[in-house]
Amino acid sequence: MYEDDNRNLNHMEQNQMPEQNKPERREKRKGGAARKVAAVTAAAVLFGVVAGGVMTGVNLVGNHLLGLYLPQQSTAAETEEAAEETTAAPQVKQQTQAAVAPVSSTTDVSAIAEAAMPSVVAINDTMTVEQRNWFGMPQTYQATSSGSGIIVAQSDTELLIATNNHVVSGATDLEVTFVDDNSVAAAIKGTDSATDLAIIAVQLSDIPADTMSKIQVASLGDSDQLKVGQQVVAIGNALGYGQSVTVGYISAKDRKITDENGVEHTYLQTDAAINPGNSGGALLDLNGNVIGINAAKTASTEVEGMGFAIPISDARDILDNLMTKQTRIAVDKDAQGYLGIRVTNIDAATSQAYGMPIGVYVYQIMDGGAAANSDLKEKDIITKFDGQSITTAEELTDMLTYYESGSQVTLTVQTLVNGAYIEHEVSVTLAPQVPENQN
Repeated sequence: MYEDDNRNLNHMEQNQMPEQNKPERREKRKGGAARKVAAVTAAAVLFGVVAGGVMTGVNLVGNHLLGLYLPQQSTAAETEEAAEETTAAPQVKQQTQAAVAPVSSTTDVSAIAEAAMPSVVAINDTMTVEQRNWFGMPQTYQATSSGSGIIVAQSDTELLIATNNHVVSGATDLEVTFVDDNSVAAAIKGTDSATDLAIIAVQLSDIPADTMSKIQVASLGDSDQLKVGQQVVAIGNALGYGQSVTVGYISAKDRKITDENGVEHTYLQTDAAINPGNSGGALLDLNGNVIGINAAKTASTEVEGMGFAIPISDARDILDNLMTKQTRIAVDKDAQGYLGIRVTNIDAATSQAYGMPIGVYVYQIMDGGAAANSDLKEKDIITKFDGQSITTAEELTDMLTYYESGSQVTLTVQTLVNGAYIEHEVSVTLAPQVPENQN
């Protein structure tokens, strides 16, 4: 209707216009028409650019989500143009889509969990805890705790399970629960305080045949080959409820963390949920190989998703050494052997302040005690007992509960020589308790 009115109006104007002005009007009409055509053409081109950009973006996003993205190939003309632009002005190198590998992720890890769970155990134990009361006096009480372990080997008589030292340190009654919920007594075989690793053993004769058919030795991977962003699966006895599975990614490698005793550890960091009870459990890659032993987490209102695991490549040699130790069986107190020394702890603060190694400082050797007949000297610092790292007097005392009087043990000590500490080994034959001596 609007267009018809305009045409009628133009017709009337043309009939009333003097003859000499008609060519000029025709030229103006041509110019207007040309401008309209140009405007329509420009709009069409603009629409084409916007629509093309939107569709390309949609296609790229869609292809990325589907894992189907392929780099676009440039034409010869585009290549020439790019070469000319590069020659004209130096450009900062930009990452192109062609340089990015297709993203892949596994949302269903049920097959990995099913294959790995027979290698993971729950560990429950009773331990003696010492604390000070309101009056500053020491008091002890029995407490139960839970953790996890990984079946790493089998000997002729024992099933060997890797876990964290802090899971079993001070334990007086160890129990292992397998994937079929059957529980069996276990004993400590070897511990290493400095690396927070331990091996516990279960007698094969104590494991029912039906349970033996359902468990297996874990497959150990290579943590040195891990990359940040790689997907991982954690399995462990979270909160003591039994085996549970969490999924996440490697957040960082070679993360340095100092524990409450001032000992620095190198961990894998992951955002897979690691909770109390997960300690000693397995961190797996997507092939089901153990690439880490879950050890710790950072917990506070400001922190979320920071769990840590001991890299399996770092742990292997230590675990192999601990497997060679004699399984510990507690010795009756009357038959227990003693060193005959008085000691104190060199913690991280003391170590930093005085340049001393972290360990157990010998400040007195008792007359008539076992150490008096050895090369151990006052002011020596003990860092290992029978090849196993110790950092506190409590750990040394705990070690001695498994050795009878008359047993020969090897101490690794640091001795101050000309202003520097020199490491060497000292052999001591344990003797009966010296009166008033606690070690």
